[in-house]
Amino acid sequence: MERAVSDRQPAALVLEDGTIYRGTAYGAQGSTLGEAVFTTGMTGYQETITDPSYAGQIVVQTAPHIGNTGVNDEDPESRQIWVSGYAVRAASRVASNWRATESLAARLEREDVIGIAGIDTRAVTLRLREHGSMRAGIFSGDGMRTDTEMVAAVLNSPEMSGRNLSAEVSVSEPQRFEAIGERFGLVAVLDLGIKSATIRYLRERGFDLVVLPQDIAYEQLRAYDVDALFFSNGPGDPAASDAHVKLLRSALRDGIPYFGICFGNQLLGRALGLETYKLPFGHRGINQPVLDVATGRVEITSQNHGFAVQAPLGEDFESPAGFGRVRVSHYSLNDDVVEGLEALDIPAFSVQFHPESASGPRDSMHLFDRLGEAITARKAGN
Repeated sequence: MERAVSDRQPAALVLEDGTIYRGTAYGAQGSTLGEAVFTTGMTGYQETITDPSYAGQIVVQTAPHIGNTGVNDEDPESRQIWVSGYAVRAASRVASNWRATESLAARLEREDVIGIAGIDTRAVTLRLREHGSMRAGIFSGDGMRTDTEMVAAVLNSPEMSGRNLSAEVSVSEPQRFEAIGERFGLVAVLDLGIKSATIRYLRERGFDLVVLPQDIAYEQLRAYDVDALFFSNGPGDPAASDAHVKLLRSALRDGIPYFGICFGNQLLGRALGLETYKLPFGHRGINQPVLDVATGRVEITSQNHGFAVQAPLGEDFESPAGFGRVRVSHYSLNDDVVEGLEALDIPAFSVQFHPESASGPRDSMHLFDRLGEAITARKAGN
C-alpha cells in the first residue's frame, strides 16, 4: 500500500489565479513551485516524470488512474525524475506488474518529488485550457501555509518564459556510445535533456554517438570530426538559448547534416532566423495528430512542448538568416502549429515531436533513418 496516500495528509495545488484544489499528499511532502501543465497520455507515467523536458513543471495527469503498474528499472528515460511536482486524481493503492520494483508513490518519495492526489485533474485541465499554463505550487506537510501565503509564494515564483534550463538537465562531460550492429557514422548529440530511448534508437541505426554537454564550444565539437549533429528535446524557452543558436549556425554554415527534435526544432527555427512564441497551454501527450506535408500522411505523435516556431504554412520561404529556402514540413491538425522544418538548400531538418515516442506511437520512427540518408548524401558529395 502506498503510504503517502493512505496517510491522507492534506495537500493543496495552488494556481497563480488564486484557484486552490485540495487533496492529499502523494510522494514526498513539503512545498514545490513550477509551471502547471497537463498531459493527456493514458499510459507511460514513468516515462513522463523522467523526461527532462518536464524540468521546472508541475505535471497534471488527465488520465484518472495513475500508479497501477508501479515503477521499474527499465522504463526511466533519464537518470532521475525531473518534474517539479506531480498531480493525479486516483492514485493506485497497489502496484501490480511483474516488472515492478516499487510503487510510484515510493519512488516519488525516495526522489523527494512532491505530489498531490485526490483532486479533479480534469477540472484542472479545463482551467489550464481556458486560461493557459500557469505558475503553480503544491503544498503539504510542513510546507502547508495559509491560502494567502500559498498564492503569494506562487506569484513570486519565476515564469517559464525567458528561462534557460538546459544546464540543469545536460551531461557535464562527453559520453560515448557505440553503434548497435554495423557502423554507419558518428553523430554528435547536444544534450539539452535527451531521453534514453533516443540514444537507443540512434545506436540501432548504426550511429556511434558522442553525447556532449550543452555548453560545448563549436571548436570542441568540430574536433570530433562528426558526420552529423543532433539536438535533443529539452526544457525552457528557446528564446533564452542564444549560445545554442550560435553553435547551430556555425554547424549549418559548415554543411554538417542536422536533425533536431522538440527543443531542437525550435532552435533550428531560431538559427534560420525565425521567431518562437509561447503556446497557451502547449501540446503534451501521446495522441497528437500531425500532417507530413511531403507525403500527405497523418502521423499520431508523442509531444511535450510549450513553445513553437512562427513560420508560414503551405509555401517555401527564404531563411531570414541567409540559409536559403525553407518550408514547414509538418504541422498540427489540431491547431496548425508548426511541427517540423526542412531547409531545402542545406542538409537540415527537424520535428517538434518525439519520434522515439517513449511511451507512445511508432508512426515517426522513420525520421531516424532520414538522418542516415543525409549523411550518405554528404559523403557522396551531393
